[in-house]
Amino acid sequence: MKIDMKNLNIEMPSVEEVDTYVKIWHEDDEYEKFRQQEKNVVMLWNQYPTNTKLEEVLIKVSVLNKFYSTRIPDVLELHVAQHIVELNIDSRLDNLDFDIVDEIARVNEESNRYYSFATKYCSHHRPDKYPIFDSFVDKVLRYFRNEEKYYTFKNNDLKNYKSFMEVYHAFIEKYKLEKFSLREVDWYLWILGRKYFSPPKKDVKLENE
Repeated sequence: MKIDMKNLNIEMPSVEEVDTYVKIWHEDDEYEKFRQQEKNVVMLWNQYPTNTKLEEVLIKVSVLNKFYSTRIPDVLELHVAQHIVELNIDSRLDNLDFDIVDEIARVNEESNRYYSFATKYCSHHRPDKYPIFDSFVDKVLRYFRNEEKYYTFKNNDLKNYKSFMEVYHAFIEKYKLEKFSLREVDWYLWILGRKYFSPPKKDVKLENE
C-alpha cells in the first residue's frame, strides 16, 4: 500500500523534536525489545572488534541480520561473512574509508545488494562516523526534502553511501541538530519513519523493519 506523503503533516525537525524521540527510544515500553537487541549487538561488537576471523564475523553477520531484519537469506550469511573478511576492512574503518560500505553491500555479481546491512555493520564499528540507512530513514529524509527543501537530491542518491552521508549531514546542519550523536539522530529518524510510514498492521505484527 502506497502512503500519501503529502498529507502527513509531520512536525518540522528541531532539537525539541529529536529530544522527544530520543526519550521515546530510551523509555517507551514499545521499544524495550529493540533496546535489548541493540545492547546485545554492542556487546558482541565489543567482544569481537576486528574482522579477520571468519567465525567471529559470521556471528556478527548472523546476529545483525536477525535483530535488524536486513533480509540476507540464511544460506548467504556465510558468504557475506567471507566477503567481509576478504575485504580486510579494519584499517579502512579506522581511516574512515566510506567506500567500504558499498563494497560490503555487494557480495557478488549474482546476489542482491545488502546496502542497509552494510551501513549497520559499519555503524556498529564507528557509530560516530557511519550513519545508518534503512527504509524508514529513506522515507523521512525524502519527506522533508519535499516539504522543507533542505537539500536537493534524487531518491537513488540515498543508495550511494557518500551521497547519503552528504544528505544526512545537510539534514543535521539545516535543523541545527549538531548536539546529537549520529545514533541519536538515527533513533529519531527511525522511530518517526516507523510511526508515519509503516504498512498497516493486520493480524500479525510486522517484524521486518
